[in-house]
Amino acid sequence: MSVAYLLLGSNQGERAAILQKARERLQQLSVAPIGVSSLYESEPWGFEAETWFINQAVKIDTDLKPHDLLMKILEIEKSLGRVRENGGERIAGYSSRTIDIDILFYEDIVNDTVDLQLPHPRMHLRRFVLLPLSEIAPGLIHPVLNVSIKKLLEECKDKSKIKKSRNN
Repeated sequence: MSVAYLLLGSNQGERAAILQKARERLQQLSVAPIGVSSLYESEPWGFEAETWFINQAVKIDTDLKPHDLLMKILEIEKSLGRVRENGGERIAGYSSRTIDIDILFYEDIVNDTVDLQLPHPRMHLRRFVLLPLSEIAPGLIHPVLNVSIKKLLEECKDKSKIKKSRNN
Protein backbone atom coordinates (compact mmCIF):
# COMPACT_ATOMS: atom_id res chain seq x y z
CA MET A 1 0.00 0.00 0.00
CA SER A 2 1.20 3.52 -0.86
CA VAL A 3 0.05 6.98 0.16
CA ALA A 4 -0.73 9.58 -2.48
CA TYR A 5 -1.81 13.18 -2.07
CA LEU A 6 -4.00 14.73 -4.74
CA LEU A 7 -5.52 18.12 -5.44
CA LEU A 8 -9.03 18.41 -6.83
CA GLY A 9 -10.24 21.55 -8.57
CA SER A 10 -13.30 22.75 -10.47
CA ASN A 11 -14.55 26.08 -11.79
CA GLN A 12 -17.31 24.94 -14.15
CA GLY A 13 -20.74 23.53 -13.44
CA GLU A 14 -21.85 22.48 -9.97
CA ARG A 15 -18.35 22.70 -8.56
CA ALA A 16 -18.93 21.26 -5.07
CA ALA A 17 -21.09 18.43 -6.42
CA ILE A 18 -18.45 17.56 -9.01
CA LEU A 19 -15.77 17.39 -6.31
CA GLN A 20 -18.07 15.16 -4.24
CA LYS A 21 -18.42 12.76 -7.19
CA ALA A 22 -14.65 12.81 -7.69
CA ARG A 23 -14.09 11.97 -4.00
CA GLU A 24 -16.55 9.07 -4.24
CA ARG A 25 -14.68 7.65 -7.22
CA LEU A 26 -11.30 8.20 -5.59
CA GLN A 27 -12.55 6.34 -2.52
CA GLN A 28 -12.94 3.29 -4.78
CA LEU A 29 -9.18 3.48 -5.50
CA SER A 30 -8.27 3.66 -1.82
CA VAL A 31 -7.87 0.71 0.57
CA ALA A 32 -8.80 2.95 3.54
CA PRO A 33 -11.10 5.93 4.03
CA ILE A 34 -9.72 8.92 2.15
CA GLY A 35 -8.55 11.99 4.03
CA VAL A 36 -9.88 15.34 2.84
CA SER A 37 -9.23 19.00 3.53
CA SER A 38 -11.84 21.69 3.67
CA LEU A 39 -13.03 23.14 0.38
CA TYR A 40 -11.30 26.37 -0.64
CA GLU A 41 -12.33 28.91 -3.24
CA SER A 42 -9.46 30.45 -5.16
CA GLU A 43 -9.14 32.87 -7.99
CA PRO A 44 -7.96 31.33 -11.26
CA TRP A 45 -4.18 31.00 -11.41
CA GLY A 46 -2.42 31.80 -14.67
CA PHE A 47 -5.52 32.90 -16.62
CA GLU A 48 -8.67 35.02 -16.37
CA ALA A 49 -12.08 33.49 -15.63
CA GLU A 50 -15.26 34.79 -14.02
CA THR A 51 -15.80 31.76 -11.80
CA TRP A 52 -13.32 30.94 -9.06
CA PHE A 53 -12.10 27.40 -8.48
CA ILE A 54 -13.10 25.20 -5.60
CA ASN A 55 -10.06 23.17 -4.51
CA GLN A 56 -9.58 20.33 -2.05
CA ALA A 57 -6.61 18.19 -1.03
CA VAL A 58 -7.18 14.44 -0.73
CA LYS A 59 -5.05 11.66 0.77
CA ILE A 60 -5.53 8.13 -0.52
CA ASP A 61 -3.98 4.81 0.45
CA THR A 62 -3.71 2.78 -2.73
CA ASP A 63 -2.35 -0.44 -4.12
CA LEU A 64 -2.07 1.16 -7.57
CA LYS A 65 1.34 2.07 -8.94
CA PRO A 66 1.83 5.77 -9.83
CA HIS A 67 1.17 5.42 -13.57
CA ASP A 68 -1.86 3.18 -12.97
CA LEU A 69 -3.22 5.76 -10.51
CA LEU A 70 -2.75 8.47 -13.14
CA MET A 71 -4.70 6.41 -15.70
CA LYS A 72 -7.57 5.90 -13.23
CA ILE A 73 -7.58 9.62 -12.43
CA LEU A 74 -7.79 10.50 -16.13
CA GLU A 75 -10.78 8.13 -16.43
CA ILE A 76 -12.46 9.83 -13.47
CA GLU A 77 -11.86 13.27 -14.99
CA LYS A 78 -13.31 12.17 -18.32
CA SER A 79 -16.37 10.63 -16.65
CA LEU A 80 -16.99 13.96 -14.91
CA GLY A 81 -16.89 15.97 -18.13
CA ARG A 82 -13.24 16.95 -18.43
CA VAL A 83 -12.27 17.55 -22.02
CA ARG A 84 -8.58 17.62 -22.81
CA GLU A 85 -7.39 19.27 -26.00
CA ASN A 86 -4.75 17.69 -28.24
CA GLY A 87 -5.86 14.17 -27.37
CA GLY A 88 -4.85 14.53 -23.73
CA GLU A 89 -1.41 16.00 -24.30
CA ARG A 90 -0.35 18.66 -21.83
CA ILE A 91 -0.74 22.15 -23.21
CA ALA A 92 1.04 25.29 -22.12
CA GLY A 93 -1.99 27.40 -21.22
CA TYR A 94 -4.45 27.14 -18.36
CA SER A 95 -8.22 27.13 -18.78
CA SER A 96 -11.50 26.62 -16.98
CA ARG A 97 -12.50 23.00 -16.36
CA THR A 98 -15.19 20.87 -14.79
CA ILE A 99 -12.61 18.83 -12.90
CA ASP A 100 -8.88 18.68 -12.49
CA ILE A 101 -7.18 16.04 -10.36
CA ASP A 102 -3.45 16.39 -9.88
CA ILE A 103 -1.17 13.91 -8.16
CA LEU A 104 0.91 16.07 -5.83
CA PHE A 105 2.89 13.30 -4.12
CA TYR A 106 3.08 9.55 -4.38
CA GLU A 107 5.06 8.42 -1.35
CA ASP A 108 8.46 10.12 -1.74
CA ILE A 109 8.87 9.07 -5.37
CA VAL A 110 10.59 11.51 -7.70
CA ASN A 111 9.60 10.94 -11.33
CA ASP A 112 10.04 13.18 -14.36
CA THR A 113 8.47 11.71 -17.47
CA VAL A 114 6.30 13.33 -20.12
CA ASP A 115 3.08 11.97 -18.63
CA LEU A 116 3.85 12.01 -14.91
CA GLN A 117 5.96 14.39 -12.85
CA LEU A 118 6.30 13.63 -9.14
CA PRO A 119 6.15 15.52 -6.95
CA HIS A 120 4.00 18.03 -8.81
CA PRO A 121 6.60 20.44 -10.23
CA ARG A 122 4.80 23.74 -9.46
CA MET A 123 2.89 22.94 -6.28
CA HIS A 124 5.30 24.89 -4.05
CA LEU A 125 4.52 28.06 -6.05
CA ARG A 126 0.74 27.90 -5.55
CA ARG A 127 -1.13 28.84 -2.38
CA PHE A 128 -4.31 27.17 -3.67
CA VAL A 129 -2.41 23.86 -3.49
CA LEU A 130 -0.43 24.42 -0.31
CA LEU A 131 -3.24 25.75 1.87
CA PRO A 132 -5.57 22.72 1.62
CA LEU A 133 -2.61 20.32 1.61
CA SER A 134 -1.22 21.90 4.80
CA GLU A 135 -4.56 21.22 6.46
CA ILE A 136 -4.21 17.44 6.06
CA ALA A 137 -0.41 17.00 5.86
CA PRO A 138 1.45 20.00 7.37
CA GLY A 139 4.50 17.93 8.32
CA LEU A 140 4.82 16.13 4.99
CA ILE A 141 8.32 16.69 3.62
CA HIS A 142 8.76 17.56 -0.05
CA PRO A 143 11.25 14.92 -1.30
CA VAL A 144 13.08 17.32 -3.62
CA LEU A 145 12.99 20.58 -1.67
CA ASN A 146 13.38 18.82 1.71
CA VAL A 147 10.95 21.23 3.36
CA SER A 148 7.59 20.62 5.06
CA ILE A 149 4.31 21.63 3.45
CA LYS A 150 3.70 24.02 6.34
CA LYS A 151 7.04 25.74 5.70
CA LEU A 152 6.41 25.86 1.93
CA LEU A 153 3.08 27.61 2.62
CA GLU A 154 4.73 30.10 4.97
CA GLU A 155 7.38 30.92 2.36
CA CYS A 156 5.10 30.90 -0.70
CA LYS A 157 5.27 34.16 -2.64
CA ASP A 158 1.90 33.58 -4.37
CA LYS A 159 -0.51 36.25 -3.13
CA SER A 160 -3.62 35.07 -4.98
CA LYS A 161 -6.91 35.23 -3.07
CA ILE A 162 -8.11 32.07 -1.33
CA LYS A 163 -10.92 31.59 1.17
CA LYS A 164 -12.70 28.66 2.79
CA SER A 165 -15.76 27.75 0.81
CA ARG A 166 -19.28 28.05 2.22
CA ASN A 167 -19.84 24.53 0.83
CA ASN A 168 -17.89 22.89 3.70
